[in-house]
Parts: sequence; structure tokens; C-alpha cells
Amino acid sequence: MGGMSARTPSSSSSSASAGHPDAAAGGLPHRSGFACFVGRPNAGKSTLTNALVGQKVAITSNRPQTTRHSVRGIVHRPDAQLILVDTPGLHKPRTLLGERLNDVVRTTWAEVDVIGFCLPADQKLGPGDTYIARELAGIRKTPKVAIVTKTDLVDGKQLAAQLIAVDRLGRELDFEWAEIVPVSAVSGDQVSLLADLLVPLLPAGPQLYAEGDLTDEPEQVMVGELIREAALEGVRDELPHSIAVVVEEMIPREGRPADRPLLDIHANLYIERPSQKGIVIGPKGARLKEVGTKSRQQIEALLGTPVFLDLHVKVAKDWQRDPKQLRKLGF
Repeated sequence: MGGMSARTPSSSSSSASAGHPDAAAGGLPHRSGFACFVGRPNAGKSTLTNALVGQKVAITSNRPQTTRHSVRGIVHRPDAQLILVDTPGLHKPRTLLGERLNDVVRTTWAEVDVIGFCLPADQKLGPGDTYIARELAGIRKTPKVAIVTKTDLVDGKQLAAQLIAVDRLGRELDFEWAEIVPVSAVSGDQVSLLADLLVPLLPAGPQLYAEGDLTDEPEQVMVGELIREAALEGVRDELPHSIAVVVEEMIPREGRPADRPLLDIHANLYIERPSQKGIVIGPKGARLKEVGTKSRQQIEALLGTPVFLDLHVKVAKDWQRDPKQLRKLGF
């Protein structure tokens, strides 16, 4: 499905050469800055962040509203450093948690250098997209890139129709997209082109992060997200997003030989009602054990060290609506 429908970069004519190792040396300034992806819940923002960074930094799920923290992914290139801020999906809030999440989104938009609006190729533009586009239209200074995601799910004709609809959406709201780019994070199609188009929209500046850094999220937050992702696996229909995870402590086990370290991680899974406890724990604790095994493997891969994971399930009554509970759980 290649580049047939990607608009040729107008303001970004330097982008093709930008990926070349000598780009910074060849008279082009090194650029560094922040980009954020916005879009309806489940528009493919987290998957795209992971594809660009090349490693799993954002929690992905086929359930809306799973991202709660601004997970930053860092894309290192010879000519640039692109820092991706992943925000929760903007939506019409029904709970206090929903309102807090929307505030996070708007604050983020005001602080980034470029905004990428993710619109899935396989879904017609709806009121949710217009709602977000209208909010974006109010942010005049920041360049906005329309990213048509999930192109692997449609044929050329469907994709062309979506690209035209996206272009029209900008015009109807009286603003122009800096670029319109179709991508598939799953197949990797045009992901590097997207990076090439985002980079020229960043300000010139030095590296902001060390070469090996992939995210600036505290490890504890990322560990909590991996546990939450594993806990939601298989029970998404019953508990869409009433699970919060708090990592109480991460401490190296004492008295271990230097070549065989072990990290003790104690975490609590909070649910809203006692009736949900059985769902998370499962018959004879089988479900919780599975959550532990699955998340432990991911955590060990992330931290590069063996882990002992101690999980407990607790009830925090109606935490999504209670300001005190939300504070306690880190929102």
C-alpha cells in the first residue's frame, strides 16, 4: 500500500536526507523536541509509539482508555531526537477520572512542538474525531500532522477515501494539516517516513536524553503498567478499566551473590467492588498466578534482572469517582 497516497512533504523537503548519518554534519541543524499523538481511544496511538521507538514502552490493548500516564518514547536518530508523549484518548468524560484524563491531554497539547492526530483507516470519521479536531483547531501555533493508522486493515480504495475525508475535516474547521500520512504500525509500513516528516517540524537543539534511553517514565510506573496490562488480558469485557496498580516497593533481595541478583517487587491491584475480586483472582487463584507469570516475564525483559513478584488484590470502592482515592492511586 506504500507511498501512493502519502502527500509529498511540502515544508519537509529536507526530510529524505535527514535520515542520513551525516545529516547533522552536512549543514542541517540537529533537531530535538516533543511530539504527542492524540485521537479517539483505541486509534492506535500506543502501538505507533512502540513501533517508532522500536521497543515496547506504551501499554497497548484493544480496549479504549488503557493509557493513563504520559508515557514518553524516545526516538534516537543521527540528525534528531524525537520525544513522543503518549496521552490518554480524549473523550466526553463521565467520571472524575475521565475529567482528569482530559485535563492531562490538554496540558500536554500546550507543551509539545508537534501534534499527531491518529485516525484509524478502517473506521469512518465520527463525532469523536470532529470533537478532537475542533479542539485542535483552537491550538493555532502547533503544527498538526494527520496520521491515518491501521492501513493494513483496508484496501487502496478505502484508504484513499479516508485520506480525502481527513483532508476535508481540516478544511471544514479552517486549518491546514502540516502533513497527512498513512501508516501501519503493525506491518511497519511508512513508520520511518512518519519520523522523517515529524523531525523537520521540531526546533533545532541538542540531544535532550542520553543515547540508550527509550523512555523517561519512572521504572516503577512502567512496571505497574505491565502488571495492569497482564491483569486486563482476558477480563477486559468484565472489567474494562476498573483496575489500578500501585507498585508499593521494588527492592533488591539482600544476601544474593552479585552474579545472581533478585529484585523483590510488591504491588497491589485495586478494583472497585468486592464482586470483581473473584474475576481477577480466578478459580483457586489461577488467574492471578497467570497475571504474575506473564507480567514477571515482561518486567524481567524491561529491567534486565530476575524478579520475584508479589501481587495482592484490594478493593478501593468506586475509586474512579472519588477524588481522595484517585490521589492515592496517583491520578
